[in-house]
Amino acid sequence: MDNYQLVTSPLCRFVTTGGRTVRLEIYRGPDTDWTLEAVDEFNNSTVWDDLFATDQAALDEALRTIRDEGIDSLIGPPSGVHNGSAA
Repeated sequence: MDNYQLVTSPLCRFVTTGGRTVRLEIYRGPDTDWTLEAVDEFNNSTVWDDLFATDQAALDEALRTIRDEGIDSLIGPPSGVHNGSAA
């Protein structure tokens, strides 16, 4: 099996809004378009279905999502938190 190397964009960054933070990860394989992933403070991950021709286009989409839908749209529940009540 060949050694598959991911290329990480220098545009990766933390974005904080209203006291909430996500890490924007932008990466690609050697011969693919860019993948966009947002990782929240609880290590939940949101990966966009679409790929992006450039890393800047991926970053622009992430920032547009945060602006239009709010950063909370990219933040999941804390680890170990389950729906329902304890017995």
